Amino acid sequence: GNQREKAREKNLKKQKQTPKKKEDGNTFKKRAESDAEIMRQKQQKALEKKSETTS
Repeated sequence: GNQREKAREKNLKKQKQTPKKKEDGNTFKKRAESDAEIMRQKQQKALEKKSETTS
């Protein structure tokens, strides 16, 4: 039974530490989305510049 209790304690410690990782995952997703949006805007500006110089 002692082995089981030790494993349980270890698991509880792990569970307390996991929220950080979860948050990082979410912030990473949000950052990836915002980065993608920024890149789209940059691309749009570049395309507009190109069309201005050609016409």
